Amino acid sequence: MPQVNPRFSVLSDDFAADPYRHFARLREQDAIHYESVIDSYFVSRHRDVKRVLTDHETFTTETLQERAEPVMRGPVLAQMTGAEHTAKRKIVVRAFTGRALRDQMGVVHANAAELVAPFLSRGRIDLVDDFGRPLAVNVTLDILGLDKRDRHQLAAWHSGVAEFITAIALTPERRRHCLDCADRLEGYLAPIIEERRRHPGEDLISTLCAAAFDGIAMTDREVTALIINVMVAAVEPADKTLALLFKHLIDHPEQLAQVRKDPALLPAAIAETLRYTPPVQLVPRRAERDVVLAGSTVPAGATVFCMIGAANRDPAAFAAPDAFDIHRPDLGTARSFTAAAQHLAFGTGLHQCVGAAFARAEIETVAGLLLSLFDEVRHTPGARYRETGLYTRGPAALRVDFTPARSAPAPP
Repeated sequence: MPQVNPRFSVLSDDFAADPYRHFARLREQDAIHYESVIDSYFVSRHRDVKRVLTDHETFTTETLQERAEPVMRGPVLAQMTGAEHTAKRKIVVRAFTGRALRDQMGVVHANAAELVAPFLSRGRIDLVDDFGRPLAVNVTLDILGLDKRDRHQLAAWHSGVAEFITAIALTPERRRHCLDCADRLEGYLAPIIEERRRHPGEDLISTLCAAAFDGIAMTDREVTALIINVMVAAVEPADKTLALLFKHLIDHPEQLAQVRKDPALLPAAIAETLRYTPPVQLVPRRAERDVVLAGSTVPAGATVFCMIGAANRDPAAFAAPDAFDIHRPDLGTARSFTAAAQHLAFGTGLHQCVGAAFARAEIETVAGLLLSLFDEVRHTPGARYRETGLYTRGPAALRVDFTPARSAPAPP
């Protein structure tokens, strides 16, 4: 068992304020960090995180049975193995690739243009509250074929579901709240699933309702679990990645100028943002047997948290890892959104994020639109920047000022 350092905790307010300043010490001195309060291990080196995420026999996703299934209303893709995982993953992947992906980018662009329009004459916007969060929700609802007039209620229920999954520890009161959100969301979806089975459309829920596994249509519960799985995966990281991308480009004006001059660099900027500040910071696994990691024994049954942010800043994997550099040669833009990615923002192995291609296309579409509409984008004077979150992490707000481009349309 690793040495327990009573003076340091990843659960502390100090760590939450800025995890990045602790990552080097963790990798060098406490590579398998143990938190006795939650009886869990935190793995920070790139090679160890990659091992945990790819050794599926030793490190399984069984922990999600407690962390996700109660609010997902069934097993999520990451819990599945074998033929079931292959079949259901393929169903979801097909919904986010090829022609479907091209159609979805039209939806993304339309939603983004509508949301940003009222702010163009003001020259000021919060890329989190005013834009990123509502955009992520609206796009997801459009893809699922859900009524955007219900977006505020659906966003509230989604928030409770996401809290259950991402909280390291929940009070009994918060746990009840999260489960109640899941109950209400399931109740909302039930008649919609029934209707889409009778009258399918072009939306993702219709696709899931019509899909079959082993020649048998999926049950309502299985469809519900996949819908909620898609909602959480599509909404939770998107607003964070967009805001973080703009934050880093504004902080590095020479790189922002290069992206403006050559839009082909935008995918590299997105990939570097995902490496430098991944929105998903922790990925849990369960050790199925006693295993030695970085010289320490992790016992069978233990929860192991992969620290994606720390792994992505590991100098053994990336040169000058604490520098934001869209030109870094050790990242590889082309492979950064595939299973061959060097960074671990999408996970890796069997359970790598199915939405990587969609994430790239969505952020590239939205960022490209905003850069065409915003000239001289900069931080709003006096605005305080703060990031929040341990499991998922992103800006609490990102207030920026800009000069509207001459070609920007007038607000409606």
